Amino acid sequence: MSDLTLKDLYFKFRDPTAMKTLAELIRKEAKDLKEPMRVMEICGGHTHTIMKYGIKQLLPDNIEFIHGPGCPVCVMPKERIDHAIELAKQEGVILATLGDMIRVPGSKSSLAKVRAEGADVRPLHSTLDVLKIAKENPDKKVVFFAIGFETTTPMTAALMERAFKEGVKNIYYHINHVLVPPPMRAIMDSGEAKINAFIGPSHVSVIIGAKSYQFLVDRYNTPVVVAGFEPVDVMESILMLVRQKLKGEPKVEIQYKRATTWDGNVLAQKMIDKYMDVRDSFRWRGLGDIPKSALKLREEYAEFDAEKVFADILPNEPIDDHKLCICGQILRGLAKPTDCKVFGSACTPSSPLGSCMVSDEGACNAYYRYAR
Repeated sequence: MSDLTLKDLYFKFRDPTAMKTLAELIRKEAKDLKEPMRVMEICGGHTHTIMKYGIKQLLPDNIEFIHGPGCPVCVMPKERIDHAIELAKQEGVILATLGDMIRVPGSKSSLAKVRAEGADVRPLHSTLDVLKIAKENPDKKVVFFAIGFETTTPMTAALMERAFKEGVKNIYYHINHVLVPPPMRAIMDSGEAKINAFIGPSHVSVIIGAKSYQFLVDRYNTPVVVAGFEPVDVMESILMLVRQKLKGEPKVEIQYKRATTWDGNVLAQKMIDKYMDVRDSFRWRGLGDIPKSALKLREEYAEFDAEKVFADILPNEPIDDHKLCICGQILRGLAKPTDCKVFGSACTPSSPLGSCMVSDEGACNAYYRYAR
């Protein structure tokens, strides 16, 4: 028996014959749609798959992708980026965060710039690397700038579990974990983007479960299919949405059955709940204040909460985006990256004005890579 290779795991999900067959089925059946299908893919991972594999070009004109706010770096407001920068500049502090955050511009600087000026900023390959950094630097305060949707939140909770179990007490947590369902509700309530179908994020759904999207069916009569990130996954999900539309029976379906269930990862949910609570409100870049849309440390862990420990030096005034950047409109599904006047000229991945160009999951980054 031959060894299983990485290619074996994804090859069938990128199979050209399967893609061609699905495209033909979608084109045939979509002819009977009573109205254009405007599909929001919430996750930036889906946006990149759509652009990289030319899925948009395979679909008929009456199916349109609307790119959503599913990139955690893109939706982080500048004042939160400024928090990270101010923390990194403090004497005796090591600021640890995921790599994408390093180049994101705040209001006046970036973590990359302050690191070049001498600040100790550590990009992480794994959340648990924070534990190693803290043990190697017992005289320093290690601030973990935690960012991400429900996908990465369990890793922060696991870090806390390990740190407390091992008695490591020089880690402080700046929690920026945001939740997927609240912005979906906010976008639908605004009515601006005219969305009538959703592709649900698979990795987030592995944690929170497909049941978390039932409100979109109950309240907005809108179908949802939780899709994997490979091109065949996305195409099959589009076909499932078309068939729901034709039957007039919206529901939540799971295409990504190899990892997602209706209830999600209950153990991970319990671990998150052990250490974190839901904030009353959180300001999203481009979307504004959304109630119950992000997490914070529970009060019993206040002595490790960087927002409280360093409250005196953290700015709190809301900061607007660069006046030429339209990331906010893109995140609300109201514009495409190519609608931006500075896309690909003044704003590029090597010199970004907006967060959508910085992150590997950002819509502008995807268009720059695959659609210029």
